[in-house]
Amino acid sequence: MHALIVVDIQYDFLPNGALAVPMGDEIIEKINRIQQDYDLVVATQDWHPAGHKSFASAHSGRKPFEVIDLGGLEQVLWPDHCVQESGGAELAGLLDTRRIEAIFRKGTDPDIDSYSGFFDNGKRKNTGLAGYLRDRKVTAVSVCGLAADYCVYFTAMDALELGFDTYIVEEAVRPIDASAYMDKRATFLQRGGKLR
Repeated sequence: MHALIVVDIQYDFLPNGALAVPMGDEIIEKINRIQQDYDLVVATQDWHPAGHKSFASAHSGRKPFEVIDLGGLEQVLWPDHCVQESGGAELAGLLDTRRIEAIFRKGTDPDIDSYSGFFDNGKRKNTGLAGYLRDRKVTAVSVCGLAADYCVYFTAMDALELGFDTYIVEEAVRPIDASAYMDKRATFLQRGGKLR
């Protein structure tokens, strides 16, 4: 079984969103088109409580995109985004969700961020995604969505570490920082990941 993992196609990551990924809306049509090529489709959803410690607004005097130590982990401070029950946290209306069998929410612990669809950034808790895929006899995953250099990359790297044959669907990702993505892409390929 080969599963497609659709990462964080949410309004806050699209143009005019709180943490917009450049040209992030361009990939929605591609994601809709490729879903039929997979045995199983699942999605992730950033789902932060208000006041999440990854938000710059939770730290007096700090600005978005500064980097701090948060509980022993390096943390980029983000603009408030994908706050639970907010419009920005909703999956984009243009995303075809009919084949998405399950949605795995991440970033729900106020004290730790969660880029990966599998674990929080400290790997202290898992989302249940790995168990779900294994129960469905999935052996390969393809990862698409936003943003390529953060949530897509970390989801793909964890999938590799968990033993899945792992691909990034390049036509269906967009990064926040293109040069950072190219460095991370090289690491992904060196670790045995593949591109589709």
